Amino acid sequence: MVQIILVLILAYLLGSIPSGLIVGKVFYKTDIRKHGSGNLGGTNTFRTLGVKAGLTVTIADILKGTLAASLPFLFHIHIHPLLAGVFAVIGHTYPIFAGFRGGKAVATSAGVLLFYTPLMFVILIGVFFLSLYITKYVSLSSMLAGVIGVIYALIIWDIPLIIVITLLASFVIYRHRANIKRIINKTEPKIKWL
Repeated sequence: MVQIILVLILAYLLGSIPSGLIVGKVFYKTDIRKHGSGNLGGTNTFRTLGVKAGLTVTIADILKGTLAASLPFLFHIHIHPLLAGVFAVIGHTYPIFAGFRGGKAVATSAGVLLFYTPLMFVILIGVFFLSLYITKYVSLSSMLAGVIGVIYALIIWDIPLIIVITLLASFVIYRHRANIKRIINKTEPKIKWL
């Protein structure tokens, strides 16, 4: 039991590594929490610091989820990898290393799926970029990918995945509630690079 708790704490701490804050402060002398949406995720990094920084942060945030989900296997602990992944997502969203103000859970959630079901990860990345190409809204594309993820999990009927992806998708939508209002009001920023 102690080992399980330690692995879950480690997963949370991994998720708490503030990639956006580190990249912004170390390489750009900028605290991205003071710019754009104020979030530490990849989208705000793209807007604030540019494509190179945005890609770096997004990839780092994805890998946090992947590594966290792999912890039960690395330490030979009998807990579901999705559970460890959820703790990483919580860490990313409410990071102890950044005053509990993090990102919106999209990239780290994707990283968890990359470890657990790579095919689903690839499909959802495709859905995300197709939606992004059509709508130019990162927020809408993220939420749509979450909804498609739930449908995919129902189709393959993986009960743990259904539970976790439903929770993650709901959380992503909740974290984007301000974006939803801006989309409705037509004030949500659109990307210009795709």
